[in-house]
Amino acid sequence: MNDDGRAHRLPIDGLLDLHPFAPRDVKSVVDEYVHAAHAAGLMEIRIIHGRGVGTQRGIVQAALERHALVESFADAPDSHLGATVAVLRQA
Repeated sequence: MNDDGRAHRLPIDGLLDLHPFAPRDVKSVVDEYVHAAHAAGLMEIRIIHGRGVGTQRGIVQAALERHALVESFADAPDSHLGATVAVLRQA
């Protein structure tokens, strides 16, 4: 939800930028995006969480680690720890 109570609308194009979201919402946003990306037939997604001190990265990777639709994930090699790439399981 936005600060004004409206839901965010995200394109399901394989790229999720978490900068607009509050840290408390990151886990649920990642979970919902993985489900939507899988339903859209995507095989890989990139999640931009930023570098900072690593808190967002930890939340994202913990959510991916436990997600049944995620085959594997790793730090995006070109992002200097600012993004994570996840490979989704195929149905």
